[in-house]
Amino acid sequence: MPRGVLITTGTAPVILTTDSLTCAQDASGNLSCSNQNVSLDGSIAFSFHQSQRCVAPAPTNDPSWYYTHLELNFNHPDRASSPRNNGFLLAKSLTELMGGTATSADDSAMAFYNQNELPFYYDLAQKFALGDAYFASVAGPSFPNRSYLLPATSFGHLTTNDRFPPPGGYKPVTGTIFDLLNANGVSWANYFQDVPQGGSFLPFSQTFADPHFLPLASFLTQATGAPGAGPLPQVSFVDPNFGLPIQGSENDERPPTDIQRGQAFVSRALNAVRNGPYWRDSVIFITYDQHGGFYDHEPPPLAPQGGAKNPDGLAPGQCADRSNPPLSETPGLGAECILNPFRGSDSSLIEAELLCSTLVNPTKPYPPWCVNFDQLGIRVPLLAISPFSKPHYVGHTIGDHTSILAFIEKRFLTDTGQASLHLTARDQNANPFKTLFDFDNSPSLNTPITQAQRR
Repeated sequence: MPRGVLITTGTAPVILTTDSLTCAQDASGNLSCSNQNVSLDGSIAFSFHQSQRCVAPAPTNDPSWYYTHLELNFNHPDRASSPRNNGFLLAKSLTELMGGTATSADDSAMAFYNQNELPFYYDLAQKFALGDAYFASVAGPSFPNRSYLLPATSFGHLTTNDRFPPPGGYKPVTGTIFDLLNANGVSWANYFQDVPQGGSFLPFSQTFADPHFLPLASFLTQATGAPGAGPLPQVSFVDPNFGLPIQGSENDERPPTDIQRGQAFVSRALNAVRNGPYWRDSVIFITYDQHGGFYDHEPPPLAPQGGAKNPDGLAPGQCADRSNPPLSETPGLGAECILNPFRGSDSSLIEAELLCSTLVNPTKPYPPWCVNFDQLGIRVPLLAISPFSKPHYVGHTIGDHTSILAFIEKRFLTDTGQASLHLTARDQNANPFKTLFDFDNSPSLNTPITQAQRR
């Protein structure tokens, strides 16, 4: 069984792989795909191979709560349980029209990359294990999805403009995975380059002083077993450079960032483990927080959470936390919910009302007919790199970001009665992806890992 678990998460993939796309290849290797969406002028746009590593100018694909639901079902975005994946181009055009730049000729939302642009990732996928039914946790943007990776809920939040927490940090009522690890003596760290994603859940003054939050250089040194560096913790979260506060240094693969810059970052972190003393008993998950507004053909299923409408009793736009109890524990009165101080034109309540016009007062009962948190988001990649990974294996089990939490909980937080601790109904019911591994035989122990090269 693994001693360590490492999770590295990019921001938004420009692309989703050609896995199960319906494509034909000609003698020159060019792909012609039949997967399609309707363009602004009524014409049909097909999925196509994108060879430009930096999509520039940056596409205006919008992965927000409202626009992602338009992408899933353009005519009925309020019917989350009936996804058709038919609105990617039309939703993109709506955002462009608002900026006066709409053009039916720009079909970049339908693009995908292949091994020509991402040779390192493709090599990993062909050698180790991947999941082709792994979905974002929320049909929405980065911050809510990253929240599901840490507290197993977005506790009512819908917009990435909420990523800047109140001065004392967000305090989800059900806690975070950090709380569970601390309470049970499991070591962990969040390694970062510019800002740590886990910093949203600590007072700002403590984020860079807390010994759990360390620079990437510390991870690279510890992974190699360098003298005096100290051991790797049992659970590691490794973040890319998000470009905060200085843009231009990103390696998170968010458009228009060069995707090979992100590939090189992942290669560096992965090779540090592969060539160090901890490889023998490690599991490494590589994934993305959300889809970035780009097309995928696989309709997302309902979220596995025991039939509940949401993981923790908090509906969209009815944020609650313990940042200012007891007031903030009331649904709708949590921090940054009704009014976002960094962008007054957007808040979780405003986003919720776009698909639930009868919400109005977030402190009142949530209308049962409105969209809730029982729908997974758009599919994203998941690679499982480990000596225990089944070689050349593709897993079809449905999962989301809380599946990674479930894996951690079952490995490190299971009592003698085989009951795992959990945070919400989402990680309690999530599949921990154990089928990707063979813990008895370590079939990939000696599998080599290449170094990614930026071209």
